[in-house]
Amino acid sequence: MGMRLVKNGFWSLIALAMSWPALAETTALGVPTAWGTGLQASGGPIMTAIHDFNELVFWIMVAITIFVGVLLAWVVFRYNERRNPVPSQTSHHTGLEIAWTVVPVLILIVIAIPSFRLIYYQDRTAEADMTINVQGRQWYWNYSYPDHGGFAFDSRPVPTEDLQPGQMRNLAVDEPLVVPAGRNIRVISTGVDVIHSFFVPSLGVQRYSIPGRSIETWFRADRPGSFYGQCNQICGVNHWFMPIEVRAIPPAEFDAWVASARTRYAAAGAPAPVVAAAPAAPALATASDAPISIAQAR
Repeated sequence: MGMRLVKNGFWSLIALAMSWPALAETTALGVPTAWGTGLQASGGPIMTAIHDFNELVFWIMVAITIFVGVLLAWVVFRYNERRNPVPSQTSHHTGLEIAWTVVPVLILIVIAIPSFRLIYYQDRTAEADMTINVQGRQWYWNYSYPDHGGFAFDSRPVPTEDLQPGQMRNLAVDEPLVVPAGRNIRVISTGVDVIHSFFVPSLGVQRYSIPGRSIETWFRADRPGSFYGQCNQICGVNHWFMPIEVRAIPPAEFDAWVASARTRYAAAGAPAPVVAAAPAAPALATASDAPISIAQAR
């Protein structure tokens, strides 16, 4: 009975391991899920590339784990004291030493080549359709659109008591970052006060926001939807207060949103009008205002 339970448990773990990459694809778009396993579902080409690399490394790990487990079981079974009462005195084996040196190097090369390719792919794009400046501030985000008139706005989380149906607690914001779906978005990230991090898992984008530095990255949302993230750099007491909501909409809707946003955010950020004050009435002369002589001053 015990062996049967062990066997069933073993095959259950194998089935879970084989289905683990697929479980990531069934998660909701751009949001974490309860008891989810693996990575969030891909919302763009960068995250798709991350999924592919993650799956490659995962199966390499599975193969190594199985090989080491089988080898260990065989050594325990074959070279125990009962089967091998006189242990071998061999201390070196040229073939084995070459194998366990060369094989790990080859495995690292297999991992390194796609890893470097992915890093350079994430770094920047030469075919950006638009640029967005992202500023991390204590403790909220500021977005500006230099290609569309330079308007800017702050993005802050929606308090729990003000959440509307469909909004996610600690992720929904009052002013999301709006982008056109299917377009390459260049992101220029910087910090104003301390180090922050612009991180949206489902889009595969993460860049530090460092004061005094401008760091470039990019992303593309392949389809309309909302994609959520947070600052994952511990940036202070209200670190949790910096969620990110990227809302991808069709290009035609984005153009209409830009037209209204130029007026709305420009008006919101305009300085208050200066009201001319009435000229002050001349002060009446008093005895203290009269000039005094040097002798009086003494």
